[in-house]
Amino acid sequence: MSTETKLWHLENFNLLKALSIMEKMKMAKKIRDSKMKKNEYIYFPEDPSSSIFFLKKGRVKIGTYSDNGKEIIKAILGPGEIFGELSLVGEGKRKDFAMTLDNDVTLCAMGMKDMEEMMENNSTLGLKVTKLIGFRLQKIERRLESLIFKDARSRIIDFIVDLGNEKGKAIGKELLVKHNLTHLDMANLTATSRQTVTTVLNELKEQDLIHLERNKFLIRDIDKLN
Repeated sequence: MSTETKLWHLENFNLLKALSIMEKMKMAKKIRDSKMKKNEYIYFPEDPSSSIFFLKKGRVKIGTYSDNGKEIIKAILGPGEIFGELSLVGEGKRKDFAMTLDNDVTLCAMGMKDMEEMMENNSTLGLKVTKLIGFRLQKIERRLESLIFKDARSRIIDFIVDLGNEKGKAIGKELLVKHNLTHLDMANLTATSRQTVTTVLNELKEQDLIHLERNKFLIRDIDKLN
């Protein structure tokens, strides 16, 4: 991939909008790009935390394994998102795994030291990365509390509310949420079943609390879901 193409890719990451064009050009020369097929591991637990990744195309799941080998999914990421960022806060070895969910996943990787240098030279970028890490840790903590204290229906509704607050575009009192998640993805993220997710979404639709379309839904009034 040419430097010009890499630069165009970097323009699509909100986190990097704090960089000047010269900084992005410098960054484009340092990143490594790759294309991967479905169900390929990008990294495993215990791998060195030496890079941060920028997802251009496709979906990636971040997860871990319990002591009995059960897969626990922490996040499903789409184009324009960044992962592997804990390498920037002292994670020496990966605690999670990252795996592709689609064919033709396109991503770029940048060495931790190069990313740290960019953050040192641009305080706004450093602040954005810090906020991103804090936001994701808070999100995982909320999910953990939901798994411990709430039933399946409440977990799914909490997930919809979080998605609305995170990705929703306000249209009056309504929120339009575009996503790239299947019902199975939502089930994995809420520790429920695909059938339960489908049932709850249909119930919310019948109650006119949400309107469903492919890869998006409209939350009529998010306060009524809370």
